[in-house]
This record gives sequence, C-alpha cells and structure tokens, in this order.
Amino acid sequence: MTLSTIWDRLDAQAGRVSARAIATLFHDRNRAAAFSVRFPGPSAAAAHGEEMLFDFSKTNIDEDTLELLIELAIAAGVQARRDAMFAGRRINETEGRAVLHTALRNPEGKVALDGQDVMEGVRETLLRMRGFAREVRGGGICGQGGPITDVVNIGIGGSDLGPAMACLALAPFHDGPRCHFISNVDGAHAADTLKDLDPETTLVIVASKTFTTIETMTNAETVRGWMAARVSDPGAQFAALSSALDRTADFGIAPERVFGFEDWVGGRYSMWGPIGLSLMIAIGPERFDDFLAGGAVMDAHFRSAPLRSNLPVLLALVGLWHAQVLGHATRAVLPYDQRLARLPAYLQQLEMESNGKSVTMSGQAVSRPTGPVVWGEPGTNGQHAFYQLIHQGTQVVPCEFLVAARGHEPELAHHHRLLLANVLAQSKALMEGRGLEAARAIAEKAGFVGDELDRQARHRVFPGNRPSTTLIYPQLTPRMLGQIVALYEHRVFTEGVILGINSFDQWGVELGKELAKSLEPLLAGGARPEALDGSTAQLLDFVAAAG
Repeated sequence: MTLSTIWDRLDAQAGRVSARAIATLFHDRNRAAAFSVRFPGPSAAAAHGEEMLFDFSKTNIDEDTLELLIELAIAAGVQARRDAMFAGRRINETEGRAVLHTALRNPEGKVALDGQDVMEGVRETLLRMRGFAREVRGGGICGQGGPITDVVNIGIGGSDLGPAMACLALAPFHDGPRCHFISNVDGAHAADTLKDLDPETTLVIVASKTFTTIETMTNAETVRGWMAARVSDPGAQFAALSSALDRTADFGIAPERVFGFEDWVGGRYSMWGPIGLSLMIAIGPERFDDFLAGGAVMDAHFRSAPLRSNLPVLLALVGLWHAQVLGHATRAVLPYDQRLARLPAYLQQLEMESNGKSVTMSGQAVSRPTGPVVWGEPGTNGQHAFYQLIHQGTQVVPCEFLVAARGHEPELAHHHRLLLANVLAQSKALMEGRGLEAARAIAEKAGFVGDELDRQARHRVFPGNRPSTTLIYPQLTPRMLGQIVALYEHRVFTEGVILGINSFDQWGVELGKELAKSLEPLLAGGARPEALDGSTAQLLDFVAAAG
C-alpha cells in the first residue's frame, strides 16, 4: 500500500473507533500486556536493574489500528532512513550534513563519514573532557581563590536545555561543584545567577559552536566583566564548548580548555558530547559514562528490535495516531518526578524545533499537521493547576506520564507511595471518567435535591475516554536518563520520517534573529526606516518614553 492509502485507512479507522470507550477494550484480559513493551527485557535488564515498561494500553489503539500504523512506518521507509542515519549518510539534506549525535554515546564504535572514521576525534575529545572534569573536581584546576566551588554554563537552546535538565534530574548523584545555568539575554538571568557566587572560585563554561551566538556572547561578556572585578586573569577561569578556536583565543581562553564538536551534532542533540561538560563535572566522568551507555543501549534497541516491539517506534506511532490522525493538537508530558521538572521544556525543543515544519523534504507543502504543541509540568503540581482542563475541558489532551518505581530518599518512601498512587489514579481517571449517575449519587449524598441535585451532578461528570501512556522504570539513574533521552530523540526522528520532513534543520529560528539585529539600533535612537510597521513604531515610542 502507498503512504496516502494507509493514511486514508487510518482516517477511516479513526471514524470507527474514536467514540469507543477505551475502558471497554480491557474486556480483553491480555490487553495491558499486548499493548505495552518492556525494555530491554527482564533478563537483559537484570545486570543493571534498568528495565523500563512503556504502557500504551490506555489509548484507543486496537490491533487493527496498530497494524496500520506499523504499515505506515514501513511504507515511509523508517528502517532505511534509520540505517542511513547511523551509517553517516547526510540525511540533513537542507544543510548537507550527517546526523551522528549517536556516535558521541558509543565511543568504542566505528562510524565512517565520507570514508573517514569520525570516532578517533570523538574519543580524543571525550578523553580530554574526562581529564578536565577530574582536575576541576579534584582541585587540580583552581580559581584565583582556591578550588572550584561553582560552575556556570552559559548557552542557549540545545547548549542550555539539555545539561540544565540533566543536572537537575541527576541531583542525587552530584558530588562535584554546584552547577548553574545562564541562557536568557535578559540581564536578570545573569544578575540573579551570579549574585551569590564568588568569582574567585567559579568556573565559567561558554557553550557556542561558532562563538557568535548573540545571547550567549552577550552573557559571556557580562560574566567576564563580573569576574574581572575580582580576578586578575579571568580567562584562566573560563572554558569553551566551541569549534571556533580563533574566537575563543581572542576571548582569552586557553586552547586546552576548548572542547569542539562537529557540524554533524545538532544543538538539541548535543549534550552527549562537550555540551555535557557541566554534567560531567557535577556527577563525575564514570557516571557520565553510564549516561552515555544508557543512550547507546537505546540506540541498539532502536536499530535491531522489530517495529512491533520497538519502543521509540511505538512511542512515535502513538503520537502520530493522536496528533495527525485524531487531530489532538497538543501533548502533555507529565513526569511524576520533581527532578524532571525541566524535561517538558527539553522535549518542547526536541519535538517542536525538529518537527515544527510546513514543507516536506522535497519542498512541497505538508498534507497533515506536523509537530503538536508539547508542554507539561511535574506531578503532582499540575494536578492543582491544568489537570482541570485535561479532565473536564472540551479538548482532548493526550498525556504521557513518566514515573520511577522508587525514589532516592528511603526515609521519605511514604512520599513516593503517594506520588505513585497519584500517577496511577490520574491515568485511570482520564480513561474511565465518571458518568452522570455516579455524579448524581455523590451530589445526593452531599444533600442536594430536586433541580439543584441535577445541576450539581452535571458539574461532577468527567467525560473520560481520554488517552494516556505511562513510562515506568525502577529509578532515575544516569543510565536510565540516557535511555529516556535517546528514546525521545528516536521517537522524534521516526515521526519526522513518517511525515516526510527534515527533523534536523531549524530555519524557523532565523527570521526573528535577523529582525532583532535590525531593530536594536532603533532602540538606541537610530533612524527608522519608512517601511516600519505602525505597531512596531508604536512599541518603540513607548520604550523611548518609558526610558
């Protein structure tokens, strides 16, 4: 079958099943097992205690729908495109680049790009990173005032979201200097981050491949000025994650403290390499290696597992069913783990910057919506905020729950039991809802009668039949975080292939940057072009008057 035929059949399938109660599917006692995947499987996971379970049984996907979705992946050439990515083919066709971030987490592998093995450089950089991290952690690299106590990472987008998310997620494993992150060009971010730090014991990492990113370099200059007020040689307390050795040298950073990466590593896929240096310093090289190993084992699974049991592929197919077939425009990512508070923001960039496109690889207009709006917050906080809309609002929001079976604080095990009870309850409530008769009984017990009883009952009805998936794992460790991040990376890749778009460029970020450069002089009183639109002119007038 052709892709268009399969899409048409999926649309017809949606018409048949979308109103069906998800809960009725559980009349089949084997449904939960049939519509879930364990990775990497009990025997393989035993050595690490790192098995995860992906349960998508609380969706309206049945066997016929799943079969069609798998046929969709096959017809779109997911397997061939996947193999081309790992082989170093230039699948980022609009920029003429390979996509080899997976090589960063498999340093013992061998990958050829244009006939040259790229892994020697990967291994050399990783070795240098390990040595630098050990020196910082052990006191061999000090500040003017003594051993490094704090590390400030300055970056934006992929140079910030990944390591910031991972450092928070792996807080129980921190045994190095404290890590802080500055990304926003808003001066408040730098001011608030630096106010309690000692410049004499702070290491600053500037993360910019070209060393020209305007937000990052503006913040870097500000932080260097802050440090220069107390430190005689501020450059000695800087490191750079960049490939622009001439610019880092001009900034005063010694070449041995510059860690570069190639153009085949996209920003939002980059924390596996030098962009992860702050994480390596925080948790140590050995645990960073565990993080890489988690990503590598997910890579191996993605490359070899049949589509019917391939976790990234299934996660992608569920997402496509909800967004592109059923038309649900948003996706809520709901980690029941406070330390994963930054995961929804990280996945926002991963999904929306990758797949927020309107043309196919051939330059034609897409025929279906592409990336959904991805958002979320940790549970249980969200339950007291936006879950009202998820449960009783008029739009359906597919939910993706993530939770660990156990926490890191055994003395607070009762907290974790309550957390688990809540996440299990939420997915069950979304599916089952509450009908009018049950709501009427509740209102009657509360003392309402007559017309008021009916009115009050209707306010207590939950429509239910709202889909969710759950990813559950033993504990959030460096290796497990690596698996989760790689899982979502490959999910986004699979969705992009099926939609026929390039997930690895991001031209949509460029226009705003260009306009900002042209508008900044106007804020300083420069002459305005005659073609300036009235709204922007009015806003400039307001700024001038307020200043």
